[in-house]
Amino acid sequence: MKLTWKQAAAAVAFTAAAVAATGALAQQRMFFGIATGGTGGTYYPLGGMLAQLISNKASVDGKKISATAEAAGASVANAKLLGNKDIESAFVAADILDAAYNGTGQFQGAPIKNLRALGALYPETVQLITRADAGINSVKDLKGKSISSGSPGSGQYQLLTDLLKVYGMSRADIKEDLSSFTQAVDKIKDGNLHATLITAGVPTAAVTDFAQSHALKVIPLSGAEIAELQKQQPFYANVKLAANTYKGQTEAVDTLAVMAVWTAHDAVPENVAYEVTKALYENVSIMGQVHVQGKNISLQTATSVGNAPIHPGALKYFKEKGIVK
Repeated sequence: MKLTWKQAAAAVAFTAAAVAATGALAQQRMFFGIATGGTGGTYYPLGGMLAQLISNKASVDGKKISATAEAAGASVANAKLLGNKDIESAFVAADILDAAYNGTGQFQGAPIKNLRALGALYPETVQLITRADAGINSVKDLKGKSISSGSPGSGQYQLLTDLLKVYGMSRADIKEDLSSFTQAVDKIKDGNLHATLITAGVPTAAVTDFAQSHALKVIPLSGAEIAELQKQQPFYANVKLAANTYKGQTEAVDTLAVMAVWTAHDAVPENVAYEVTKALYENVSIMGQVHVQGKNISLQTATSVGNAPIHPGALKYFKEKGIVK
């Protein structure tokens, strides 16, 4: 159909108006990213709910903050993303945050000094998972066996190093696999992997799925060797994995836990950091709706972030609430 000049002019005017409207909408929004972890862990669902919370509750100077959660490589990779300012915020385990800021462990000689904590989230439980029929009853039994320390960039890599060391072993004594939580448990199901080390909020989706079809065993982490590890890794606390966290796991298991910390970089504006921090800690009940660990996010523990500095925007909010002087 051939358009008259009036129809063509009207079409051009409509298109221009639509483009202008889209541009105006973009100007009314401020974008804020949250790097999480793999889809089989706890970072991902909680990050998604946090992004939704921020998008619904937070604004700066009349602009809505539009937040998105992104699947990522977890703690080590997330710290590097922040160091490069490739994303505004990320979930990072407290031990990795400390190592990254101070240039130790996997960050030896390369500290990331622009890291700033927004607030502590919840305890991540260390879970050494294997099949019940694998003949593995302790860390010592891993010698000569295959084990996943998580996808490249996860915090489990350093933890496995330290675990092996206190038990008189090194990586040369095992067959290491670098699979995500979901990939690792699938390999264990198929008999292609003996064990996996998972540090995440419980229940962890990948482990729950595994327990539905296979008898699992959670290897205890306690005793003199673990006490020695805690001297090197003071961010790890003794905890018990409650009985029946997973199908078939009828007894509580001694293990470790480390705090997850929501972290930003120092170029995130103070008013933005203030608003997103406020959005989280004034709506923590909503976080518990997507995962039980969301119920453990609390203003009372928000400043338990280790030695990395707290972002000035988050600090302003904590001072207003009276938890920091």
